[in-house]
Amino acid sequence: MKNEKIETGWNLDTSYARLPELFFTIQKPTPVNSPKFVVLNEPLATSLGLKAESLRSEDGAEIFAGNRLPDGATPLAQAYAGHQFGHFTMLGDGRAILLGEQITPDGERFDIQLKGVGRTPYSRGGDGRAALGPMLREYIISEAMHGLGIPTTRSLAVVSTGEPVIRETELPGAILARVAASHLRVGTFQYAARWGTAEELRSLADYAIKRHFPYIEGDENRYLSLLKEVIKRQAALIAKWQLVGFIHGVMNTDNMTISGETIDYGPCAFMDTYDPATVFSSIDREGRYAYANQPYIGGWNLARFAESLLQLLHENQEQAVELAQDTVTGFTELYKSNWLSGMRAKLGLFNEEEQDEALIADLLGMMHKHRADYTNTFRALTLDRHEDTVLFGTPEFTQWHEQWQSRLGRQEESKESSSQLMRDSNPSVIPRNHLVEEALEAAVEQGDYSVMERLVDVLSDPYAYSPEQCEYATLPAETTRPYRTFCGT
Repeated sequence: MKNEKIETGWNLDTSYARLPELFFTIQKPTPVNSPKFVVLNEPLATSLGLKAESLRSEDGAEIFAGNRLPDGATPLAQAYAGHQFGHFTMLGDGRAILLGEQITPDGERFDIQLKGVGRTPYSRGGDGRAALGPMLREYIISEAMHGLGIPTTRSLAVVSTGEPVIRETELPGAILARVAASHLRVGTFQYAARWGTAEELRSLADYAIKRHFPYIEGDENRYLSLLKEVIKRQAALIAKWQLVGFIHGVMNTDNMTISGETIDYGPCAFMDTYDPATVFSSIDREGRYAYANQPYIGGWNLARFAESLLQLLHENQEQAVELAQDTVTGFTELYKSNWLSGMRAKLGLFNEEEQDEALIADLLGMMHKHRADYTNTFRALTLDRHEDTVLFGTPEFTQWHEQWQSRLGRQEESKESSSQLMRDSNPSVIPRNHLVEEALEAAVEQGDYSVMERLVDVLSDPYAYSPEQCEYATLPAETTRPYRTFCGT
């Protein structure tokens, strides 16, 4: 492999490679035959200090395929572990290579990772490759999450490889360039605690603090502060998921980031009909990661994170456990506070009243009973078009609406202010499952990327309530066949 020769704006550092070797394996990507751009996220590239026009060159495609390395890259596969559906196992980047960290013109640091670039020591029998459909799916959903204002990894580029991958059938291969605040996971700490020394664990914790929480470096117990900060970010993140009806689908501990970003868009989907028991993932047969369980699983994962930090929290094991338990217990209240605040905003409420929880619960209960669409119910309330929801005309909705209007009248803010708060809090559109599938089918089966491009453009500003968004808010045709998602490996 040879370094790039054209100016593209790369400004890479390799701080992760300066951690103990326990945490990674230096690994070059496996070259592919004929890489070609499918997607280049130009706004993201520009924000990273990259020159989009130069990236679109043949050399740029070679870089995103892993055939060439940008200046400053130290390609490596990260090691980590994780609880997958409750079972602990050794993992690692089985098909991903971290090139390094791009330093932006503003001095921010972002991981640049290539996904689907061949086998690594952590592949566990896999081929290390990725299919075009799942990579485009990650691009669509991650950009939609960004538009919704939800912390997320993002997709910088997708290139086709010119080589097939074999799953149940032969599929076109692709590589995705993922951008993240970092790829530090709860599972990274579990790996360090299980197979590393105390000093290696400490070096990882210090690295995480320096990278994501430098303001706690001087705290008396900075590792306890680290635990608290991760809990805060995850409480806020999962509340945001719940508020828009997002179901991650595979909340294993290796898919929970220290930074508080959403990561891994394999079996995820957005809920149409409101049902707390909704599961989309084909492998989640027991509903472990159902919509209603996501806050509980978030707390469970954070307890595993706390366990991995025990030897850093206090030299006395009993006191370390007590500190960890007391801190993790606070997650539930933090999550609830974030969720309640968000639900109040969705209903145009600026202040707090004790009866708000009952008002919210009654609405959600009606939505569940009448199989109302989650997003479109709040959209109808926002637009004051109650006839657009199946709840309209029912006695319980009439009573609830009167209570809601009375509640709105007890706050100082104007009706116009409440309406704007609702517009800012209730998306007009989401990446509905049938729309995502239509876009992927057009792209993969027909080579037509225009359907996907229009969808991504609409999803870039989901709170716009623009006329062109109306068709994207239309519900899919009724079907008795449940929608299923897959990991995309």
